[in-house]
Amino acid sequence: MKNATVTAIPEEYKRAAPEGRRGTIREVAYTVRNYIHSSRRLATDRNIDSGEAGRETIEGAAIRKTCKIYVPAGYDENDSHTRYDTLYLLHGVGGDENEWLHGSGTADGSFVLAHILDNLIANGDIEPLIVVFPNGRSAHDWEDRTFNAAGTHMLGFYYFDYEFRYDLIPFIEANYRTYADIKDASPEGIESNRKHRAVAGLSMGGMQSLNLILGGYRCDAAEFAGAPSGWKNGLAPTVRAPGMADLFAYVGAFSNAPTSSAGHVLGSGLASGDRKLELLYMTCGDADGIAVGSYAGSIEGLAEAAGDSLGDFYQVLLTDGNHDFQVWNHGAYNFVRLAFRNGVESGKRRRVGLVLDIGPVERH
Repeated sequence: MKNATVTAIPEEYKRAAPEGRRGTIREVAYTVRNYIHSSRRLATDRNIDSGEAGRETIEGAAIRKTCKIYVPAGYDENDSHTRYDTLYLLHGVGGDENEWLHGSGTADGSFVLAHILDNLIANGDIEPLIVVFPNGRSAHDWEDRTFNAAGTHMLGFYYFDYEFRYDLIPFIEANYRTYADIKDASPEGIESNRKHRAVAGLSMGGMQSLNLILGGYRCDAAEFAGAPSGWKNGLAPTVRAPGMADLFAYVGAFSNAPTSSAGHVLGSGLASGDRKLELLYMTCGDADGIAVGSYAGSIEGLAEAAGDSLGDFYQVLLTDGNHDFQVWNHGAYNFVRLAFRNGVESGKRRRVGLVLDIGPVERH
């Protein structure tokens, strides 16, 4: 694996890789037993305390959801020896499991993001990996893409961690050739597994990566939260999520949405656990009128509050960048190059703040 520095995406990486070096995209369905019920309660098959959840828990019938999965060239279900790291990419508030692929643009008959992944692997920049594109609304009405602060589908964004932990990751690791195996709950297994999983998201998905993985606040409609909305979008914070640093060692947040928690909250949430986050990569465009404020607010005080629980911390501000896929493709390209680098410069912590000009704005 080559030495990685943050840089613009090579133009040739946005085109199709050579024949035989191209991954494939699949759509798969899986069962979800942990989700927001139509009653606004948390349906679960686990012993989740209602105080932790911030709402009553009930037993509910399982639902079925779909996700998209990228598997690299050469992936073979019958190969019992080859294993893969796994990256989960989370979408925005109006998107779904298709947003990362379709939004990234198309060229040569396929998705630009798939080309980027193919070329990174083909050129030895990264090891072959599996990429999962979930629908981040963990709710009975998960297919609703509208913005409605009082909707259960909106509430589902803030409870995706339970589905993530108890439904999606177990499904992926039971059915795909991953290094990580969530069934191994030994201390050594947990520590090894988390270093083979990464998660990143754009906009609302960036908020999920921060609030749900590091341990920030869940949100609900102000009328149900019993507090005013501080963001003028009808949403207000409720209870803190327990965090998921025991499952992920690498986290990325691209143009994280306004409901992202403040840096000192995220840092203290991370510090309250017993796991070190190996990489936190945050990026935003400086012309992003939606997210540049929340990007800055989530950075401020984070490293200080996290202390030794935070390893490498990248803060990348893109000149003239907007709330779009020029920023998000750039984030995904660099994040995946920096993740899964176990043992590289071991013991050193990097605090990297960059302002980059990545060239003229492209529209797909």
